[in-house]
Amino acid sequence: MRYLAILAILLAFPLFCLWLKQGRRQRLWAYALIGLLPFTVSAWNLDAGLINWSGWPGYAKGAVITLLDSLALAILVTHRSPKAVTPLLGWLLLYIGAAVLSISMSETPMASGFYAFQLVRIVILTVAIARISSDAEAIRWIAYGLVAAITIQAAMTILQRASGTLQATGTMGHQNLLGFMTHFVLLPLLAMLLGGERSKLIMLGVIAAFVVIIASASRGAVGFSGLGVGILLVLSPLRRTTGHKRRILGFAAVTLAVAAPFAYASLQDRFEAQGTQSGAGEERRAFERAANAIWSDHPMGVGANMYIIVGNTKGYSQRAGVNWSSGMSTNVHNAYLLAAAETGWPGLIAFIALFTAPIVAGLRFAFVNRRDPKGEVALGFTAALIAAAAHNLYEWIIFVYQAQYMFAIALGVIAGLARERHLASARKCAAPAVLAHKPQTQA
Repeated sequence: MRYLAILAILLAFPLFCLWLKQGRRQRLWAYALIGLLPFTVSAWNLDAGLINWSGWPGYAKGAVITLLDSLALAILVTHRSPKAVTPLLGWLLLYIGAAVLSISMSETPMASGFYAFQLVRIVILTVAIARISSDAEAIRWIAYGLVAAITIQAAMTILQRASGTLQATGTMGHQNLLGFMTHFVLLPLLAMLLGGERSKLIMLGVIAAFVVIIASASRGAVGFSGLGVGILLVLSPLRRTTGHKRRILGFAAVTLAVAAPFAYASLQDRFEAQGTQSGAGEERRAFERAANAIWSDHPMGVGANMYIIVGNTKGYSQRAGVNWSSGMSTNVHNAYLLAAAETGWPGLIAFIALFTAPIVAGLRFAFVNRRDPKGEVALGFTAALIAAAAHNLYEWIIFVYQAQYMFAIALGVIAGLARERHLASARKCAAPAVLAHKPQTQA
């Protein structure tokens, strides 16, 4: 059965290529799939392992490929665009280099290689999205796909809460993963509304995202989504103020006011069922002690995808006081410490730069292009990256490939917009030079 799944995903690539060549309408539907598939590839079994280590305790459980990888590669191959380097791609390649370097430090090199393979897939998606992001309609259809995905998640979480589940997971299997990925839906869609988008579908997506955040009862999802919304509501009016934007700001304020009591009640239900949170805080500190000890002993890391194995077999988790019943099968709840422990100083520096560079580029595009609606989109994805970067201090879930797909969408859109601005500037600089050298006709 696994080989049939591999064959189906590999055959999807030429089929996607043929479909994309049929016309613009087909391409727009393909862009919508980009937004939909990160939330559905696992639940709908649209992935397959070329090498499958399903029992591995790390976050990369083999050399996995998905239908979204085939689609991204097909878009990359069939899309016509000017020849130009993709901005920000170098930071992702630098991080991949750190992951590859960590293979030499790993006691199980193949397991670390799985993560490097995963990152290569993220590169393909990032470049594909950067290629199409100069087209405002392409971004809009990616947003429609995000709306479809988050609406499905909202329906699933409502059903799960109605059946008695305290922390709804949607189709993602864990509420923390669902909440983290929702940052990359809520904030760009809200930014599009602020930028003048009047589609009821986009508004539906924003409301559905709030439903998902409340139903997940995840402190990180609630807190850091709130941080991202706050950043967006402060920076967007500073960028440019319009009557439409003031109305959307009012809508957002009312929505937050309505959602806040429900979010509080959802969290209270969870805390009452689970008891005091002091134990969770101590567990988090125990994880951090273990990760810091690993990093101190191995400044170049122990290998990507290896934290759990090394923490358990070398006694780091036990000495740090990690709970045997709940903590020995998961990673430190801090993505930066996890990067440091597994890939050392090179990986930590590259990981921080991987978030910092697109945040700076997104803010620059948004405020240099104040009258361009695409600037509002860039600001939305930038706010999502800021929320995710802050969330990383309390969560490791960015290392899961579904979360990295969402990161790739944000990185690709910002890189594509920056690339278009560079090309436009180059054309403006070239035009006067061409006119200056144009032969003069005699009267």
